[in-house]
Amino acid sequence: MQFSVDVPNFGEFADPEAFAEVARRAEDAGWDGLLVWDHIVEQKDLRRVIADPWILLTAAALSTSRIRLGTAITPVARRRPAKLAREVTTLDRLTGGRMILGAGLGAPLDDEYATFGDTTDLRELAERLDEGLHALARLWSGERVTFRGNQVTLDDVAFLPTPVQRPRVPIWIGGVWPRKAPMRRAARWDGAIPVMDGMESARPPDVNEVRELVRFLRSCRAAYGLADEPFDIVVGGASAPTAARDEVGPLADLGVTWWDERMPWGDDLDRIEPILRRIDAGPPRL
Repeated sequence: MQFSVDVPNFGEFADPEAFAEVARRAEDAGWDGLLVWDHIVEQKDLRRVIADPWILLTAAALSTSRIRLGTAITPVARRRPAKLAREVTTLDRLTGGRMILGAGLGAPLDDEYATFGDTTDLRELAERLDEGLHALARLWSGERVTFRGNQVTLDDVAFLPTPVQRPRVPIWIGGVWPRKAPMRRAARWDGAIPVMDGMESARPPDVNEVRELVRFLRSCRAAYGLADEPFDIVVGGASAPTAARDEVGPLADLGVTWWDERMPWGDDLDRIEPILRRIDAGPPRL
């Protein structure tokens, strides 16, 4: 099992220098990854201080040499796939192949889509997400590609350079479990990073719920002919270092490949100091 830290792109984390310090401390303490949210306004009535996640990840990339970096998650449906493909490729090359793209629909839809005149129709957004993911994979190939979907068009174009990672930067798909549609989508790509019951408290997920999730993902992978291909299952919450064997160990036994350390929702969510204390204590010791 590997271990990541998951933080917002708002509040004190919106300062690129402070975010770079989070990345340095995570690497020094032995964590394997740092993931950042991708919001434009989040809950707009809160008027949060927000930074662009790609600038934050650039600061982290220049401050680290080992730790993996990525988003959790990028709402691909509100992004232009060509622009996103360039951003992720540039960062993957800057980091020497350390990028992960967490992808999904994103939320809240009214605040992050409707505010800017975009649709909130879930079927349309899901189609835009799926076509966008397909476009990313095709563009990262470096070959000349043409694709015409209902939402996305690529017309005889080749993108160079390619990412360092081949055949593509790993794509982890987010969604709320036990909703099955996003996890079916995840099973077609490189990993699943679900939100499970207890998100606001960040309590570790129930082992039985994780067992059902793993069983469902493995069944989908087998149905898609991908059972023998590498696949990450990323589950998270707030762990106590001294209780890690009881909280996280059983998840590793089920086949979870990453533990994603998260802060509870509340007054400390956008403050750096509480998560730095947890980072400095090191990842769960199994």
